Amino acid sequence: MKKQKPTTPGRRHAIKEDFSILTKKEPEKTLLLKLQKRAGRAKSGRITVRHQGGGASKMYRIIDFGQEKLDVLAKVIALEYDPNRTAFIVLLEYKDGEKRYRIAPHGLKVGDEVICADKAEIKIGNRIKLKNITIGTVICNIELEIGLGGKLARGAGTSAKVLAQEGKYTHLEMPSKEVRILLNNCFATIGAVSRPEHKYIRVGKAGRTRHRGKRPHVRGTAMNPPDHPHGGGEGRSPIGMPSPKTPWGKKALGVKTRKKKWTDKYIIQRRKKKS
Repeated sequence: MKKQKPTTPGRRHAIKEDFSILTKKEPEKTLLLKLQKRAGRAKSGRITVRHQGGGASKMYRIIDFGQEKLDVLAKVIALEYDPNRTAFIVLLEYKDGEKRYRIAPHGLKVGDEVICADKAEIKIGNRIKLKNITIGTVICNIELEIGLGGKLARGAGTSAKVLAQEGKYTHLEMPSKEVRILLNNCFATIGAVSRPEHKYIRVGKAGRTRHRGKRPHVRGTAMNPPDHPHGGGEGRSPIGMPSPKTPWGKKALGVKTRKKKWTDKYIIQRRKKKS
């Protein structure tokens, strides 16, 4: 992390990352896709997600979240930035000459060799089945269902821990401290996700937020009564109701949004409430 010289208010409060560890190269053209900007609009043209639009143009990097290249040794040839996710990505070149992007585990360096196999060495970057991972190992990019690719612990700095092996299931402690079981034939990558310092970034100014495609968000208390349940009043008035609400009158904060899913039966211990 690095702080800027306080020549302006925006630079004074900004905290940026030092990207000197990244490889200085252009993205792999064969692994790029053009993204169509929708500015929060659905196919009907109506805005379904507010406060989106504009922003710098960016290409999507095709990431291999699964294990299509099984039992083929790969070499890390680049560590790159991905504008579509919080973590860094690595460019792998396999023995058969094919190149693929994958989410970079923390500590993986250019020149390292990794492999995806049912059973392999417990080494950062290797992708192995859960049943062959020792207890206490930190893992990331974990499959939720067999063969569908990594779904869990993919954000910057996140990781899960193997707690126990029981029959055909593996007990995992998730990043939220929730304990759940998964089928031990699912794959996971050894190590935590790269870029753990991402949470310390401070944007510093509104302009950088606009570059990310985020438009201004007006507070409900600053609106008039017809426009928002919190609107109206003289001066800086409180919201005037028992709990915060959305512009459409639905409760906003402290409301349970997690719906019942078929995977709930695999949860052994729920995450703890924040004090």
